[in-house]
Amino acid sequence: MAVDRRSLLAGAAALAAAMPFGAQAQKPPGARKVLRLQTRQIEVAGKAATRYGVVQASGAYGLVLDEGDTFDVRVENRLRVPSGLHWHGLTPPWRQDGVPYISAPPIAPGGAADYNFPARPAGTRWMHSHFGLQEQDLLAAPLIVRETEAIRSGLQEVVVLFEDFSWTNPQTILADLRKPRPMVMSMARGSGRDSGGGMRMAGPDLNDVDYDAFLANDRTVADPAIFDVGRGAEVRLRLVNGSASSNFVIDLGGGEGTLLTVDGNPVQPRKMRQFPLATAQRADFIVRLPADGSALPILALAEGRVLRAGFVLRPPGAAVARIPDRGDMATPALSLAVEKTLRAASPLSARKIDRSVPVDLVGTMTGYTWGMQVHGMAGVPVTVDRGERVELVMRNTTMMAHPMHLHGHNFQVTEIDGEKLAGAVRDTVLVPPMMTVKVVFDADNPGLWPYHCHNLFHMAAGMFTTVVYRGFS
Repeated sequence: MAVDRRSLLAGAAALAAAMPFGAQAQKPPGARKVLRLQTRQIEVAGKAATRYGVVQASGAYGLVLDEGDTFDVRVENRLRVPSGLHWHGLTPPWRQDGVPYISAPPIAPGGAADYNFPARPAGTRWMHSHFGLQEQDLLAAPLIVRETEAIRSGLQEVVVLFEDFSWTNPQTILADLRKPRPMVMSMARGSGRDSGGGMRMAGPDLNDVDYDAFLANDRTVADPAIFDVGRGAEVRLRLVNGSASSNFVIDLGGGEGTLLTVDGNPVQPRKMRQFPLATAQRADFIVRLPADGSALPILALAEGRVLRAGFVLRPPGAAVARIPDRGDMATPALSLAVEKTLRAASPLSARKIDRSVPVDLVGTMTGYTWGMQVHGMAGVPVTVDRGERVELVMRNTTMMAHPMHLHGHNFQVTEIDGEKLAGAVRDTVLVPPMMTVKVVFDADNPGLWPYHCHNLFHMAAGMFTTVVYRGFS
């Protein structure tokens, strides 16, 4: 029987003050958690849709652990196809990273896989399939390792996963992207695409896929997830962009929020009302509910679209007004203006760079081919020695932005288009068109690690390589 995540989330919202997804309440501390991959039904714009899902054996959605816990998890595949889960943002031993054919074989239908490693680093992480295009079929869920500080604060926490939704099969989407289209070249290393059958001048392509809806915890903004909160209370938001290929701008409503973390890693707190959240990125905020007792809608505005997602924080007795699922104008392209202002609260230690690796992000909409050229060569991995401080110099030569993710490590943003900074510590950074971003990481987790664009269709079309430690076993 398919699990209706809407009903699960309704119950989770009611318990949000203690634990939004009820994960730890299901078993005594230290006991193994079981995650099941299975089909489920959701409702989008009044229509039923069958998609994939991740739930605990108890029916609880997602997984919540505490800082210092062991990640002791069994994944059971109840789908009819091979699958698996990647623990995005955690730094496990490489054999437990959950990437089929790289860290381990996929989990066969009816099979299971066990994972056991320290649940670190703490913070807002997430889990998703790394098999084929299953992520577009919503095979993803939040994975939270609650910081000791967050537990002690006593603040209510609200966890929200944003996703993009299409009625079209993901394989069909990719096949359509690969169909020839009229093109015109106008800029060095740039190209334009016209999806309406005519020619146009080249410029940045903000989106590959014309999505039917954007979801927050499986619900559209026209019928949003509603979280009951205290009147005038402070609430910690843990926001996850789990979309397959969409960037968002988070709009915190009428007031400002305080940014606490990005990708689960603490930054120097900043007040802001809007914040860019690229594919696979996360952000934690503290928001205060209006003093007048009114509800507070939080929106995720899709880049280049008028469609949007959202949810509502509702104090007792507050009315919830209908929110249109379309804005008045398309959301502008994400930039790195905010990224340049972020500063890590716990930066990497100061030391010299032992290895600098140039990585060109290449590709074209013609034939829909994408790639990563390491040291100017296609198909070459990034090779490192254990203990090195490694710099990745990512130069985007294309007219699309690429959210670049490195498995098994966190890196610090150190330079954006020649501007040096002691930026945020992340696991996913957006590299906009024709820009160069430098990050550094410490090679302290030997293995064979995926390094790729987190736009699912770019990755499937070739924007994927690996970081390989010499001599690891």
